[in-house]
Amino acid sequence: MPAPSSADTKYLESHGSKWRVVVNVPRQLKGKLGTKLKRALGTDSLSEANRLKWDVIAELKAIIEQAQNPTMTKDAAIALARVKAMEEARRLSRQRLLALTSHERQRIDDHIEDRAEHFAGEPIGVGDMGVAEYEPERDALAMQFMAIAKNAETPVDFHHDRYMSMANVKARTAADDHRAIKHLKSWCDTKGLPATLQSITKREAVRFCDDLHELVGTRDPATLNKYVSRLSVYWTWLEKRHEVEFNVWRNRRFNKPMQTTDQKERPFTDKEMKALLTGSASQAMHDVMRVAALSGARLDAIVCLRVKDCRNNTFIFKPQKKEPGSRLCPIHPDLNEIISRRSEGKEDDDDIFPEWPGPKKSTSLRERSFKTSNQFTEYRREMGVDDQKEGKRRSLVNFHSFRRWFATKAEQADQAEGIIAAVIGHKRNGITLGIYSAGPLLEQARRCVEAVKLPVLPT
Repeated sequence: MPAPSSADTKYLESHGSKWRVVVNVPRQLKGKLGTKLKRALGTDSLSEANRLKWDVIAELKAIIEQAQNPTMTKDAAIALARVKAMEEARRLSRQRLLALTSHERQRIDDHIEDRAEHFAGEPIGVGDMGVAEYEPERDALAMQFMAIAKNAETPVDFHHDRYMSMANVKARTAADDHRAIKHLKSWCDTKGLPATLQSITKREAVRFCDDLHELVGTRDPATLNKYVSRLSVYWTWLEKRHEVEFNVWRNRRFNKPMQTTDQKERPFTDKEMKALLTGSASQAMHDVMRVAALSGARLDAIVCLRVKDCRNNTFIFKPQKKEPGSRLCPIHPDLNEIISRRSEGKEDDDDIFPEWPGPKKSTSLRERSFKTSNQFTEYRREMGVDDQKEGKRRSLVNFHSFRRWFATKAEQADQAEGIIAAVIGHKRNGITLGIYSAGPLLEQARRCVEAVKLPVLPT
């Protein structure tokens, strides 16, 4: 259980019998300001020190910020002060939620009210009924600070960091989560709406969806649905934790326009397959294409194969999309030479396709196969294999067409639909071909794979 805020020593150190505030100075400013800024609080009570420290911390950090930005404009300083006030409100809100006793909560509420008075500043006049009047912007800031700190209003991203820490998603999906929140906050700002959970009603969710294409810069339903879906997952998490009453994004989806048969992405034809498999591509590209054509695997799963993933005439492909775990796929006999050649003299953890090592930056959200895909697209176009339709972002034939070709050929070879789905990793009911599969199912999968034959190529 977290310690109560009165026992917190963050930004505090004992000096003699009294407490004082200590704030570290950034390395680039140590020559100018010293290593630390310190200010005595004049109290030996840790509880009292925690009540007093925040004003002092704000002042010391303002000194650091001024030293970092000596030419900061007044508007920029005001905007920064507002950000700091909201950060403080969120911190106090958490402390209030964690308070163990009513006395502790009252102490925090008293501090919140003191800080709100500080943000409001001195009265600028007296209105009707003798009520003090304050500068409007400062008064609005004080009221918003009070609402957030006392949990009456909750910023839409207040719980988002915690949600993301518990979400088991890939880096690219996590980036979509953050962009979805950014779009929502930006939209609230343009509409003059508080970016709080309480403000996002069903009606506002509909209005946001109506305007989302302007924020994203496209009307593509798949892109718009991606962001609405991430907001819906977040709100579902909030609903389960009783932070919101219901998920306002539930069933909010953009309908995809109906596609005719000639507008859908398709498998390669045998003629296109022959062109691709006999062209002047690199050996690595020829090997990748053949593995794709004779396994139905996705490109990234192929490029990420290691030597130990190709043992016992069986591939172990890493999880893709919503697959719960790694997936087995029998190795087609026509691929044995490729796997043997690429495994020779290597250790278990070495790459089968070292030609594409993936992004160098650890922070990159691109899949390892990003460059492979680009190189294949260039090669495919050079070979005259293309099917571009007006209004479609990409060609109806692409690397994924190898996967479609495999499924088509397996079906034409009278293989069971469920076995084909198990081999290529499609969503299926009642059939699992995982790491520990054995017996008839794996043998059925092997027969399915071996039923697919490459077109006869000219010698």
